[in-house]
Amino acid sequence: MLRSFLLILFFLPSLTYGQSVLGTWATYDDVTGEKKSHVEIYERNGKIYGKIIQLFLGPEDPEDPKCKECDEDDPRYNQRIMGMEIIQGLEKDGDEYADGTVLDPENGSVYKCKLWIEGENLVLRGYIGFSLLGRSQTWKPAN
Repeated sequence: MLRSFLLILFFLPSLTYGQSVLGTWATYDDVTGEKKSHVEIYERNGKIYGKIIQLFLGPEDPEDPKCKECDEDDPRYNQRIMGMEIIQGLEKDGDEYADGTVLDPENGSVYKCKLWIEGENLVLRGYIGFSLLGRSQTWKPAN
């Protein structure tokens, strides 16, 4: 029994060590809990980016939504949300990725962000100014 417990303690850190933020993640509505999209997280020139590769639309949603709420100076203004790069320029910082931005296409706001792996999930924290002044979302691996 003790030997099994020690083996679990020895291997437990390695279970999360090999996990990567790269891949496809399912996002969920903060209020309803319904699946909203799949976001592909990828690396480009040593930084982390993410784009929406699938939308799960409700009957009241437009068929091909565009980012009408984005700032007119943002190149994503009035562009299709499907295929849109919403996470930009994150850099590795210890066990997390930070110093990038995330766009909320629903309201057009761009926030500083960071993300990290927690268990089998990805946590994305968007904030203005300091990380304490923001909110986090938990994304699950897309299956």
